[in-house]
Amino acid sequence: MSVTIPGLAHRGYPKRYSENTIASFRAALALSFRHLELDVHLTKDGVPVVIHDPTVNRTTNGTGFVKDYTLAELRKLDAGHGETIPTLEEVLLLAKDRAQVDIELKQSGNLYAGLEEKVLETVRACGMSDQVFVTSFDHYSIVRMRELSEELELGLVLYGATPSVFPLARELRARYISVKYIYLTDHFVRTCEEHGIQLIAWTVDDEADMRKLRSQYPQVWVCTNELERWKRCVEETGSHRSEVSL
Repeated sequence: MSVTIPGLAHRGYPKRYSENTIASFRAALALSFRHLELDVHLTKDGVPVVIHDPTVNRTTNGTGFVKDYTLAELRKLDAGHGETIPTLEEVLLLAKDRAQVDIELKQSGNLYAGLEEKVLETVRACGMSDQVFVTSFDHYSIVRMRELSEELELGLVLYGATPSVFPLARELRARYISVKYIYLTDHFVRTCEEHGIQLIAWTVDDEADMRKLRSQYPQVWVCTNELERWKRCVEETGSHRSEVSL
């Protein structure tokens, strides 16, 4: 069995490839990452697309809000090195039977009416319901997703670690909690374990921080931009901890 890296490839491999592009995700898979993290917005014509920011300004040669572009218009933009902004469907089909995908909904209030429905529709159409989990900083969006689907795995993204998240996680049957890594505590990690929740630490790129987390909390998944650095850390600290591919 081949070693699977116990962590998430943050937007693919953005240190080497344009973030949230097919090339970036393909590179992560080639490095044996079996968990991909991506961000989803909705186009003007209701298509879930994979991009982090609400605007195209930073990551493409265009300007303006994603929601003001149709998919056809977005396709004309360069997302770096000739890459285009992919649809959620395209990334899911790339990852199908190869990786689990953390779909982060970039919802804010009701910025994207119907985002949750469209994402769920896409996941089901790709036959990926058992290979994804859906997360968001907007916990109302995750509540909405649970209302739409009883079977989909869900997660809550937090900036800091707080005990107030656990009643909501229990109500939603959320199996994942993502927290900014500097706020992890022994108590929070232990409570996640007691609740059967997979804890994810984001975003860890410094080698010293990686080694500290790997040593102190080996059960925590690391979300990182530095894929090769994290892979090396895992291999050097022992890859025998039942971290094998499916």
